[in-house]
Amino acid sequence: MAKKAKSADNVLAQNKKARHDYIILETYEAGIVLTGTEIKSVRNGRINLKDGFARVRNGEVWLENVHISPYEQGNQFNVDPLRNRKLLLRKKEIGKLLGATQGSGITLVPLRVYLKHGFAKLLLGVAKGKHTYDKRETLKRRDQDRELQRVMKNHG
Repeated sequence: MAKKAKSADNVLAQNKKARHDYIILETYEAGIVLTGTEIKSVRNGRINLKDGFARVRNGEVWLENVHISPYEQGNQFNVDPLRNRKLLLRKKEIGKLLGATQGSGITLVPLRVYLKHGFAKLLLGVAKGKHTYDKRETLKRRDQDRELQRVMKNHG
Protein backbone atom coordinates (compact mmCIF):
# COMPACT_ATOMS: atom_id res chain seq x y z
CA MET A 1 0.00 0.00 0.00
CA ALA A 2 1.41 3.38 -1.04
CA LYS A 3 1.84 6.18 1.47
CA LYS A 4 -0.29 9.25 1.03
CA ALA A 5 1.69 12.10 -0.51
CA LYS A 6 2.12 14.83 2.07
CA SER A 7 1.13 18.26 0.79
CA ALA A 8 2.54 21.48 2.20
CA ASP A 9 1.54 20.98 5.86
CA ASN A 10 -1.92 19.74 4.75
CA VAL A 11 -3.29 23.30 4.40
CA LEU A 12 -7.07 23.30 4.91
CA ALA A 13 -7.78 27.03 4.63
CA GLN A 14 -5.86 30.21 3.86
CA ASN A 15 -6.61 33.88 4.41
CA LYS A 16 -5.22 35.39 1.21
CA LYS A 17 -6.86 38.74 1.91
CA ALA A 18 -4.86 39.13 5.12
CA ARG A 19 -1.54 39.48 3.27
CA HIS A 20 -3.18 42.05 0.99
CA ASP A 21 -4.71 44.14 3.78
CA TYR A 22 -1.96 43.84 6.41
CA ILE A 23 1.80 43.88 6.84
CA ILE A 24 2.62 40.67 8.74
CA LEU A 25 5.23 41.44 11.41
CA GLU A 26 5.44 38.05 13.19
CA THR A 27 3.75 34.66 13.04
CA TYR A 28 2.87 32.12 15.75
CA GLU A 29 1.62 28.55 15.50
CA ALA A 30 -1.32 27.83 17.78
CA GLY A 31 -3.56 24.86 18.45
CA ILE A 32 -7.33 25.33 18.29
CA VAL A 33 -9.81 23.95 20.83
CA LEU A 34 -12.58 22.34 18.71
CA THR A 35 -15.52 20.03 19.34
CA GLY A 36 -15.84 16.66 17.58
CA THR A 37 -18.13 17.86 14.80
CA GLU A 38 -16.05 21.02 14.28
CA ILE A 39 -12.83 19.08 13.65
CA LYS A 40 -14.67 16.91 11.12
CA SER A 41 -15.83 20.03 9.26
CA VAL A 42 -12.33 21.51 9.41
CA ARG A 43 -10.85 18.30 7.98
CA ASN A 44 -13.33 18.64 5.11
CA GLY A 45 -12.02 22.17 4.52
CA ARG A 46 -15.27 23.87 5.54
CA ILE A 47 -13.68 26.78 7.41
CA ASN A 48 -13.61 30.46 6.46
CA LEU A 49 -10.88 32.71 7.92
CA LYS A 50 -11.71 35.82 5.88
CA ASP A 51 -13.17 38.09 8.57
CA GLY A 52 -11.50 36.41 11.54
CA PHE A 53 -9.26 37.93 14.18
CA ALA A 54 -7.83 36.96 17.56
CA ARG A 55 -8.00 38.76 20.88
CA VAL A 56 -6.15 38.31 24.19
CA ARG A 57 -8.59 38.19 27.13
CA ASN A 58 -7.86 37.17 30.72
CA GLY A 59 -4.50 35.65 29.82
CA GLU A 60 -6.01 33.52 27.02
CA VAL A 61 -6.11 34.01 23.25
CA TRP A 62 -9.52 33.69 21.59
CA LEU A 63 -10.23 33.30 17.87
CA GLU A 64 -13.29 35.30 16.89
CA ASN A 65 -15.50 35.63 13.81
CA VAL A 66 -14.14 32.50 12.07
CA HIS A 67 -16.89 30.47 10.42
CA ILE A 68 -16.76 26.66 10.63
CA SER A 69 -19.74 25.19 8.77
CA PRO A 70 -21.86 22.67 10.69
CA TYR A 71 -21.00 19.03 9.98
CA GLU A 72 -23.69 17.40 7.80
CA GLN A 73 -23.99 14.25 9.94
CA GLY A 74 -23.57 16.16 13.21
CA ASN A 75 -27.28 16.73 14.05
CA GLN A 76 -27.66 17.75 17.74
CA PHE A 77 -23.89 17.85 18.38
CA ASN A 78 -23.30 20.80 16.02
CA VAL A 79 -22.43 24.09 17.71
CA ASP A 80 -22.72 27.73 16.63
CA PRO A 81 -20.59 28.21 13.45
CA LEU A 82 -19.33 31.63 14.60
CA ARG A 83 -18.59 30.84 18.26
CA ASN A 84 -15.34 32.04 19.83
CA ARG A 85 -12.65 29.35 19.97
CA LYS A 86 -9.73 29.20 22.38
CA LEU A 87 -6.21 29.11 20.93
CA LEU A 88 -3.50 27.09 22.63
CA LEU A 89 -0.24 28.98 23.07
CA ARG A 90 2.55 29.06 25.64
CA LYS A 91 2.31 31.64 28.41
CA LYS A 92 5.41 33.41 27.15
CA GLU A 93 3.91 33.70 23.64
CA ILE A 94 0.63 35.03 25.04
CA GLY A 95 2.61 37.69 26.93
CA LYS A 96 4.38 38.72 23.71
CA LEU A 97 1.05 38.90 21.86
CA LEU A 98 -0.50 40.97 24.63
CA GLY A 99 2.42 43.41 24.49
CA ALA A 100 2.28 43.59 20.70
CA THR A 101 -1.45 44.31 20.52
CA GLN A 102 -1.16 47.23 22.98
CA GLY A 103 0.31 49.29 20.13
CA SER A 104 -2.13 51.17 17.93
CA GLY A 105 -3.04 49.60 14.60
CA ILE A 106 -1.71 46.17 15.56
CA THR A 107 -4.06 43.19 15.35
CA LEU A 108 -3.91 39.39 15.41
CA VAL A 109 -5.01 37.83 12.11
CA PRO A 110 -5.46 34.12 11.27
CA LEU A 111 -3.39 33.34 8.17
CA ARG A 112 -3.72 29.59 7.63
CA VAL A 113 -5.30 26.47 9.14
CA TYR A 114 -3.54 23.15 8.58
CA LEU A 115 -3.19 19.66 10.01
CA LYS A 116 0.01 18.71 11.81
CA HIS A 117 0.31 15.19 13.24
CA GLY A 118 -3.49 14.90 13.15
CA PHE A 119 -4.12 18.14 15.07
CA ALA A 120 -5.60 21.32 13.61
CA LYS A 121 -3.12 24.19 13.87
CA LEU A 122 -3.57 27.89 13.12
CA LEU A 123 -0.86 30.23 11.85
CA LEU A 124 -1.54 33.50 13.67
CA GLY A 125 -0.01 36.71 12.36
CA VAL A 126 0.77 39.89 14.27
CA ALA A 127 -0.28 42.43 11.66
CA LYS A 128 -0.33 46.15 11.01
CA GLY A 129 -2.98 47.54 8.66
CA LYS A 130 -1.88 48.77 5.23
CA HIS A 131 -3.01 52.05 3.73
CA THR A 132 -4.48 52.05 0.22
CA TYR A 133 -1.27 53.46 -1.26
CA ASP A 134 0.68 50.57 0.34
CA LYS A 135 -1.72 48.10 -1.33
CA ARG A 136 -1.23 49.78 -4.72
CA GLU A 137 2.55 49.66 -4.26
CA THR A 138 2.41 45.93 -3.46
CA LEU A 139 0.32 45.24 -6.58
CA LYS A 140 2.68 47.32 -8.74
CA ARG A 141 5.75 45.49 -7.39
CA ARG A 142 4.09 42.10 -8.00
CA ASP A 143 3.26 43.07 -11.60
CA GLN A 144 6.85 44.24 -12.16
CA ASP A 145 8.25 40.98 -10.79
CA ARG A 146 5.88 38.97 -12.99
CA GLU A 147 6.92 40.97 -16.07
CA LEU A 148 10.61 40.50 -15.21
CA GLN A 149 10.09 36.73 -14.87
CA ARG A 150 8.33 36.66 -18.24
CA VAL A 151 11.20 38.54 -19.93
CA MET A 152 13.83 36.27 -18.31
CA LYS A 153 11.94 33.16 -19.41
CA ASN A 154 11.74 34.34 -23.05
CA HIS A 155 15.42 35.30 -23.25
CA GLY A 156 16.73 32.27 -21.39
